[in-house]
Amino acid sequence: MRAGSPRLLREINDRAAIDALLRHGALTRSELEAQIGLSKPATAALLTRLETEGAVVRAGLRGGGRGPRAQLWTVNGTLASVAAVDLTPRGVDIAIADITGALLAEHQTALPRGGQDTVLAAFQSALNAAAGRAEVDPGGLCQVVIGAPGGVNPATGHLGFAPHLRTWEGFDVPGTLTELLSVPVTVENDVNLVALEEMTSGRAGDVRDFVLIWISAGLGSAVVINRHLLRGATGGAGEIDSMRVPDRATADTGVDRGGIRLGDLLATGSVVKLARAHGLAARSGAIALRKAVEAGDGGRAFLLDLARRIATGVAGVVSVVDPQLVLLAGETAQAGGEEFSAMVAAELHQLVTPRTPVRTSLVTGKPVRSGALHAALALAREEVFGLVAATADPFRGLRKPAGAAPPGPRRPPLRARHISPTPH
Repeated sequence: MRAGSPRLLREINDRAAIDALLRHGALTRSELEAQIGLSKPATAALLTRLETEGAVVRAGLRGGGRGPRAQLWTVNGTLASVAAVDLTPRGVDIAIADITGALLAEHQTALPRGGQDTVLAAFQSALNAAAGRAEVDPGGLCQVVIGAPGGVNPATGHLGFAPHLRTWEGFDVPGTLTELLSVPVTVENDVNLVALEEMTSGRAGDVRDFVLIWISAGLGSAVVINRHLLRGATGGAGEIDSMRVPDRATADTGVDRGGIRLGDLLATGSVVKLARAHGLAARSGAIALRKAVEAGDGGRAFLLDLARRIATGVAGVVSVVDPQLVLLAGETAQAGGEEFSAMVAAELHQLVTPRTPVRTSLVTGKPVRSGALHAALALAREEVFGLVAATADPFRGLRKPAGAAPPGPRRPPLRARHISPTPH
């Protein structure tokens, strides 16, 4: 242990203040003082210093109560901006936010079919359009995090396990995009980002080890060990879609009952077909589950059959990992609610030794994009402020793979480049 210099102590206090303002939003001096444990003079000096550096700005006055209204302080959102992207075979869903997490713009668009150059040019155009709506320079984005089906090989940067994104195969995706956009780009598996979102704002906030199963238009899973995403040697950890399993459903829907791809067995069309075999008509897997739950005893046989299919696919993962929790996520899986999760747990416990609980994910809306945004903010705040957030563990390993192009020189903490609005 060595004594800290005055400069080091100031930096520690500055980062504690920034972290408190990012977590709690605008605070008065006395509220910030209570959060970081400094004296009134020290907190006042800290705020003056951070305001001079441009790290914090005044944000109006706190009203209410007797006496004068108190000045509010907040992190300067214009210090940096980030982009979060949900990339699917249908197109992109992009969100631009400032470093406080405030959403500046959203943009959704289809991507054309064509060669690599055509698709990459369309992606760049979409990102530029989103940045334009947010009135920020697209070349000045601090971080871009993309959620995509499949997994990025950490050695090469190639996207694998994503046959439905063929245009994006065969090249260093994050490296190529980093060079094309002139900003740091990270590409992460979409279901991994859902797991990050679940750790940030869902049911896995205090869970060290869990498996998340995503069942919607596609099938995927994420494995988290000790709050770290397991990606595997080639980025393929959790890619259970191609795993062959027997169909243990009692109703015969014409599939090869000796062994079939799990992704085909749990595809929305297969779920609809299984529901029809039990007398339930539906246009999608999610609708089928909702109808079955509403039907009570009339829908129970279908739910049990589907629970058997899911449990069969999850059993191998649970036997090896022995997680604290299995989370069912995605539109189809979540439509069944906790009653259906309990059925999956009961079927799972007939197949494996661990008595792992199965629960329904709490994350809804746009979880891939939300997870990408949280990841981008964590990376940006570490770069700009030198902050390692309380939730830092889940975001380790999001850096570009070894083959990716470098993002350029690191910005010094609390001296970030100011992002100027795009001129009209």
